[in-house]
Amino acid sequence: MSIQITPAASDRMRAFLAKSPEAAGVRFSVKRMGCSGFGYVVDLAGAVAADDQVMDIDGIRVVVDPKSLPLVDGTLIDFQRQGLNASFVFHNPNATGECGCGESFTVS
Repeated sequence: MSIQITPAASDRMRAFLAKSPEAAGVRFSVKRMGCSGFGYVVDLAGAVAADDQVMDIDGIRVVVDPKSLPLVDGTLIDFQRQGLNASFVFHNPNATGECGCGESFTVS
């Protein structure tokens, strides 16, 4: 299992965690959505399930559920600002396609 986080994404996640010290970490997952099939979700982890994969990345506890794990293994998470917009950006070697707006991805 390999997930990487850029310094910009790490800073953003630390800011989220600092506002919610009761969080168990950052949950990284996917859900069915968009025109390509799957969308990324980065949120605070309220709890860790027994079958969750938990890893420490740059001092950040990252939690991934077993259904999302094969879809996000190898992903690099970045955080970018473009003008007034700011968002996490995902570089996923498992994605075989993305929708035109970049909100969802496909895995073959």
